[in-house]
Amino acid sequence: MTHSRGVRRARRARIGLKAARLGPRDVLHVGSAGLRSRPARVVLSALGIAIGIATMIAVVGISASSQAQLMRQLDALGTNMLVAKPGEAMFSGEEVKLPKDAVGMVGRIDGVEEVGATADLDRTVRRSEKIPEGETGGIAVKAATERLLAVLRGGTAAGTWLNAANGRYPAVVLGHVAAERLGITEPGRQVWIDDRYFTVVGILDPLPLAPEIERAALVGWEGAQRLLGFDGHPTAVYERSTDASVPSVQRLLAPTIDPENPRNVSVGDPSAALQAKAATEGAFSTLLLGLGGIALLVGGVGVANTMIISVLERRHEIGLRRSLGATRGQIRIQFVTESLMLSGLGGLAGVALGGAATGVYAHTGGLPWVVPPWAVGGGFGATLVIGTVAGLYPAVRASRLSPTLALQTA
Repeated sequence: MTHSRGVRRARRARIGLKAARLGPRDVLHVGSAGLRSRPARVVLSALGIAIGIATMIAVVGISASSQAQLMRQLDALGTNMLVAKPGEAMFSGEEVKLPKDAVGMVGRIDGVEEVGATADLDRTVRRSEKIPEGETGGIAVKAATERLLAVLRGGTAAGTWLNAANGRYPAVVLGHVAAERLGITEPGRQVWIDDRYFTVVGILDPLPLAPEIERAALVGWEGAQRLLGFDGHPTAVYERSTDASVPSVQRLLAPTIDPENPRNVSVGDPSAALQAKAATEGAFSTLLLGLGGIALLVGGVGVANTMIISVLERRHEIGLRRSLGATRGQIRIQFVTESLMLSGLGGLAGVALGGAATGVYAHTGGLPWVVPPWAVGGGFGATLVIGTVAGLYPAVRASRLSPTLALQTA
């Protein structure tokens, strides 16, 4: 067999025969011939690749869209707000209170721009006095200073905020969660606090940096002292400073509020939770990415199976091409190209489906539509790699078919 092959090569060399080269156009033509003749099989084989790529693109896109939304919130809300609250007492049973003039003391720190405060009141809020006192719906009653909303960079969904005029009287502003639980959708309604009715003058927009305010009924600082027995000690002091001065302000807050016992003051950064959430948004995407990768591998096995069946069904074609002068390398190129085109079609469909799924999710959730370019390029590149690997064995098998045997068994 080896001797006869050498004889044929020597004979071709003597008479000047040389195998024709396939140009890129010829490669695409012969590679797509099998796909054009079996469209149904092509669609089903490409579907596995498309599902895997679509899953991977959608997972990355949804995670990126959520992260972009969180970063937008951080940009709008800022990362320069700090909150000071009573810390843990040195001795058990001892109650820690912030000084009454804590707001003024914090306002004098260099770099601080806005200061506001709240105080927890041991009171309940209900729709009316007829509702049992224990049914509070988890709504807290707090006293609030006039500058609090400016510090929080919040707004009112309806009505107005507490001011010098209404803060002295039985007026209350509801956080949006508190308003939902009380069933109040517009100002002008009344709620029962302690032993009297308070008029709802405003309902707040959501406050991501202050969820405790969202679930509270807020009464003016002076009104709480006159009507609810408030002693004037704040429970939380909120401050906004310039971005550059945040570290220094954070160091000075506790010593400023309580110079004798700074440990009695706890200083927190509300934006840290959003920053951590943004940083870990993609953590749970790993499992789904793994599932997408498995689906992609299954799709690659489907492509390999399709190509093997194609080789078996097209023995006559392979034998005829070989007898007309096609080399083994040209047969290999034909079937690898066919496998690449099959995988590429699935990859393009998967990218489109994944992008569309991300768009639908972003639109329904009010998020920005973000699909990272690296995910598209990496996903499509993965399909080409899988297509190459899946087509190698069938291509080598096809190139090794004997032209005589292939024509005899056709």
